[in-house]
Amino acid sequence: MDEIARYNIARWKALAQANALFTRPYLNLDAASARARIDPDGWLGELSGKAVLCLAGGGGQQSACFALLSATVTVVDLSEEQLEKDRQAAAHYRVNIQTHQGDMRDLSFLQANAFDIVWQPYSINFVPDARQVFAQVARVMRREGVYSFNCANPFVSGLTERDWNGEGYPLKQPYQDGMAIMYSDSSWVYQSGEAIPQPREYRHTLSTLVSGLIEQGFVIRHLSDSTDFSSDPNAAPGTWEHFASIAPPWLTFWAIYRPT
Repeated sequence: MDEIARYNIARWKALAQANALFTRPYLNLDAASARARIDPDGWLGELSGKAVLCLAGGGGQQSACFALLSATVTVVDLSEEQLEKDRQAAAHYRVNIQTHQGDMRDLSFLQANAFDIVWQPYSINFVPDARQVFAQVARVMRREGVYSFNCANPFVSGLTERDWNGEGYPLKQPYQDGMAIMYSDSSWVYQSGEAIPQPREYRHTLSTLVSGLIEQGFVIRHLSDSTDFSSDPNAAPGTWEHFASIAPPWLTFWAIYRPT
């Protein structure tokens, strides 16, 4: 285990203890609401019997959605605290969710060509080399499988609503692949006076994300820069709603595995 993994484990342990937004399992789902959360556009099709890997996606959220739609679900995450939330969701819904503590950069403990869907919520920016993760995903994915992941918008990575300077949200850091970025959590992430390690993420340039997928045999089906959180250009400057309307903070990729 390297220092990057140790830092991420410590941060997510603290976030889970603070009941941060992404550590709260979904315990009020039915089949319709589960589908709406993971597949509002109907791209995944019938999920019954599909093998799904929730990669670096512990927390009892997406895993619960897939399990309620009769998929066979495996979760891999560095954080034992996050995996415990998946086990909590599994017990709540009386479904089976397999959990494994592991690093997204090394999935050698998983069988090759084992998954129809790899679902990765916001996590790839926690490691400096996106291509390393893409190679691991390609190894465990079946041909024509779906890989969906959420990541930081590389052009505004590290900016938050706190960067408002009276005129805008200025870019201040080099656009460099793999560059470590530290910033403060937004107020909506958690409400706690506890000391939690700052987010430490790594910029992945758009060329790295796109080319890295293509190099591993993925075909990009869709790229979205919409936000799950409300954005409002008329909101007060310096608020999350205003910031998100000016600088969309995230991208979501949908890709199909079609190696030549």
